[in-house]
Amino acid sequence: MSDAQGTREIVREWQEAAGDGGLVLLDGFHALKHALRFGADVRMAVADEPEAVRGLAAALAPDVEADVARLVRQAPLKGLLPRVHPTGVAALARRPDRAAGIAGLGRMPRSAPVVVLDNPRNLGNVGAVVRLAAGFGATGVVTRGDLDPWHPNVVRAGAGLHYATIVERLELDELPPGPLYALDPEGEDIRALTLPDDALLAFGSERHGISPELRARADHLVSLPMRPQVSSYNLATSVAMALFHWGGPRQD
Repeated sequence: MSDAQGTREIVREWQEAAGDGGLVLLDGFHALKHALRFGADVRMAVADEPEAVRGLAAALAPDVEADVARLVRQAPLKGLLPRVHPTGVAALARRPDRAAGIAGLGRMPRSAPVVVLDNPRNLGNVGAVVRLAAGFGATGVVTRGDLDPWHPNVVRAGAGLHYATIVERLELDELPPGPLYALDPEGEDIRALTLPDDALLAFGSERHGISPELRARADHLVSLPMRPQVSSYNLATSVAMALFHWGGPRQD
């Protein structure tokens, strides 16, 4: 098979796989690196210059260097993606099993909170929250509303760290067990509270705050310290402040 024929075959495989709703686009080297580190089933990876990507793996992530070298194949990214990541690589991975994710969220006792995003609107903000949750060792991130937390732009903003935590979209009556702490300007100052490991930490949308139905369901209303006349914090900033107050990953 000639190089041109080989490239056409790779392009055909990618296009067929990209139509599979169970596969997730990993856009860029960091997304691929994190997905591999946390056990993602990566089906294929393509790059304009595979050797350059192998070099990135050797320099930045030697723990997954062998997997990257095995997976990455040459194909013209510009014809396969709406925009090409500066690192020049993209991959497709199997989305985690939903039933297993829901079971993991509901398993008790829980050693870390679940972050609940109530009707978020900004894809990049949701990705940033997933990245935070993974870094802090949160049990998972749950969204309510019509935004898909596995949208390609969310996964891109999360740098592939969806595979380092549990990410699901649930209705209010499907939330996992645990006391619900809802962030609200009228709530008790978070500095006066100890957040338990099994807490659900709920954050409202960037513009409207928590919904009336979630507010009614909350066990505690909690506020973040804020200077008067400042309207609000960015969603990811609020989540970071609350998770830091909770305590973060255990140092074993």
